[in-house]
Amino acid sequence: MDISHLFDNNREWAARMVATTPDFFERLREKQTPEFLWIGCADSRVPANEIVGLLPGELFVHRNVANVVVQSDLNCLSVLQYAVEVLKVRHVIVCGHYGCGGVRAALRRERHGLIDNWLRHVQRVAEVHATALAAVDDEAARVNRLCELNVIEQVHQVCETTVVQEAWLRGQPLAVHGWIYGLSDGHLHDLGLSASAPGQVEPAYRRAIAARTALASPSL
Repeated sequence: MDISHLFDNNREWAARMVATTPDFFERLREKQTPEFLWIGCADSRVPANEIVGLLPGELFVHRNVANVVVQSDLNCLSVLQYAVEVLKVRHVIVCGHYGCGGVRAALRRERHGLIDNWLRHVQRVAEVHATALAAVDDEAARVNRLCELNVIEQVHQVCETTVVQEAWLRGQPLAVHGWIYGLSDGHLHDLGLSASAPGQVEPAYRRAIAARTALASPSL
């Protein structure tokens, strides 16, 4: 398969950037100073920079299947530590998306091979909230509810990392947020979980869980 058109696309993109901002690449080369770390899903339909309208250099990004944060995942934790301690980002955003294939596979307990081990983390979220999920009759809505609950649980995981806890102990300005993206309309939704200090985490987490489990169907 010929993929040379990707180089053509790249040249056209670079030319557009220079036409708009002549010194763009000179400034980009010097230093990256993003204020945000985005932890999102690897899904190709969720391009982090584009959906929040930020340019290269303005958003530090980590993506994996189903936007999972695991305390033993050195890849994710290394990104988090670099973003917080070196880049000094002020916001960490965990963003899932409705209709996530990984979440759907976890809920259905489908077998896809190696990835099943990774999606076990999402299955645990489903097990914790089994009663609330069972109350949602439509399967698509149930998947979307788990997408929301998964984001909330992963925000909690971020807040519990030593990286974030130590940053807060140092008095470093840092907030962690939970969002979800709608593929059907391109809109982001705030899931009502944000924390910028250790004492805010548990109350905000409980409120966010209560809000999602009390709803009959997700807000798409």
